[in-house]
Amino acid sequence: MMDPTTDNAGNTGGPGSARDALEALRAEIAKAVVGQDPAVTGLVVALLCRGHVLLEGVPGVAKTLLVRALASALELDTKRVQFTPDLMPSDVTGSLVYDTRSAEFSFQPGPVFTNLLLADEINRTPPKTQSSLLEAMEERQVTVDGTPRPLPDPFLVAATQNPVEYEGTYPLPEAQLDRFLLKLTIPLPSRQDEIAVLTRHAEGFNPRDLHAAGVRPVAGPADLEAARAAVAKTTVSPEITAYVVDICRATRESPSLTLGVSPRGATALLATARAWAWLTGRDYVIPDDVKALALPTLRHRVQLRPEAEMEGVTADSVINAILAHVPVPR
Repeated sequence: MMDPTTDNAGNTGGPGSARDALEALRAEIAKAVVGQDPAVTGLVVALLCRGHVLLEGVPGVAKTLLVRALASALELDTKRVQFTPDLMPSDVTGSLVYDTRSAEFSFQPGPVFTNLLLADEINRTPPKTQSSLLEAMEERQVTVDGTPRPLPDPFLVAATQNPVEYEGTYPLPEAQLDRFLLKLTIPLPSRQDEIAVLTRHAEGFNPRDLHAAGVRPVAGPADLEAARAAVAKTTVSPEITAYVVDICRATRESPSLTLGVSPRGATALLATARAWAWLTGRDYVIPDDVKALALPTLRHRVQLRPEAEMEGVTADSVINAILAHVPVPR
């Protein structure tokens, strides 16, 4: 993913104050997390698109700290659920509790009733509990005992997971993966960034106390609404729409894939490209916006053939090859 600071000169977009507030998130999060600008940008894009984010990386690369820092920099309610093998669906969504005084059942909301839900290590719980988030992520409501209960707005699930080959993990089902707008891979830090991390800890940085680290709220629901309204006005030409469709259709014809991108994935790519265009300061989408968001938006929506996997082919390499071959509109 590109850096949102690289294409600001001479461009126009939506309300500058809303864009400035969201871009200020990067500076606040940097007080707690070194590097990881692409992941921060991805989280902001998801907020603009009313989507959800899956963060994947080995243990210890600040996935959880990144989401906690985002929550601290936003004036939003947040809750955290540690996904474990014995976690039940009702532990996430809530359940009916019998009140002996009134002799009636009352609904006890679960942690999903918040603005930003941190689903920590989501692939360490069985599929039954993973699926408890499906309705919440898609319909933004929870149905218990036949009664739908709406979730707050904004609502974002930021889930972290370890690579699936790690001990004690359950791969997310395709239906669950497709509900995530973006899948962001969190790499190991560079040598320079790792030195900076250790230097901070040597100077007394406590990752459990973000307030002491100086992370302050710099944006809130009003900024998000203004930004979303501006993104909705970002122009998409018929040529860009056709370009998005051609990329997604090419994944369905790739000999390396058993599962290509669905129309929902194409819609997601168009939405993220619009948000990216607005963040970079434009009120129209160009092909580079589509290319910038193609990997994080599509990598989790395709499925490799076993023989391709054995040859070392990855979803990212297939998508990059498609981007190189699909004609780019002028």
